[in-house]
Amino acid sequence: MTGIELYVQPGCPYCEKVERKLEELGLDYEEHTVSRLRFRRDEVEAVSGQKGVPVLVDPEHGVEGMAESDDIVEFLERTYGAN
Repeated sequence: MTGIELYVQPGCPYCEKVERKLEELGLDYEEHTVSRLRFRRDEVEAVSGQKGVPVLVDPEHGVEGMAESDDIVEFLERTYGAN
């Protein structure tokens, strides 16, 4: 278990991109579904300093709240992909 957490919103294509990469890499993760209303995303803001999704938390690798799907996918490939 890696301790990875992912904050998502249903139907978000950027979130789905990250979820596909996590599944492709066979990584277990805890998913947190957040409100569609940005002003109700306090839990996302608490970990990342902003209210957009997706947000990745990976304490094993010092990631406390990475945003931007492209950055997350790149991190996952670099950290967990085949060498």
